[in-house]
Amino acid sequence: MLRTLFALAVALALPGFALAGKFNEVLSVGDVAPAWENLPGVDDGEHSLADLADKDVVVVVFTCNSCPVAVEYEDRLIAFAQPYAAPDSRVAVVAINCNKVQDDLLPAMKERAEAKQFPFAYLSDESQQIGRDFGAVYTPEFFVLNRDRQVVYMGAMDDDGDPAKATVNYLAAAVTAALEGSLPETTETRARGCRVRYKRIVEEDE
Repeated sequence: MLRTLFALAVALALPGFALAGKFNEVLSVGDVAPAWENLPGVDDGEHSLADLADKDVVVVVFTCNSCPVAVEYEDRLIAFAQPYAAPDSRVAVVAINCNKVQDDLLPAMKERAEAKQFPFAYLSDESQQIGRDFGAVYTPEFFVLNRDRQVVYMGAMDDDGDPAKATVNYLAAAVTAALEGSLPETTETRARGCRVRYKRIVEEDE
């Protein structure tokens, strides 16, 4: 027990070590990210995290069509993702929609992706399980995964919903750090936007 406590104390004292999970009740920085499998995309294909094995960094954003905040961030997300859109890019950007209202179902997602020319995969998590596994609460909410698919950042894209006032891009800094094999200076922030519309899970004994 004393050895375990000592190891924990040493870890907490290490530079760059962050107490994660402050705003996420499910994941902590350093956790291996949940792996999605065969999620349908707007390209009519099925997508899994394993498909991105050749990527050094994976950026996951939980977003949707129906949230005004998520829509306001679309242009910023497109601009962020464009440099990584090439097939030989070391970074992949994946957007996942967990909502099940009509405006967020796959047909509407396809229309939105076509209209905005999304340079990234846009996937439907109809079961909402992947969103739950990530502990995603808001749209948009961002996660950066390193080569080992550990979470190195989670939270907001930047420090202000108004692009004219945003001065710090946490997402870009996290991707740069992950490509260098390190943690970003900021590993977690509070995401802001609309709450993901999770359906209530009814227990069998209710």
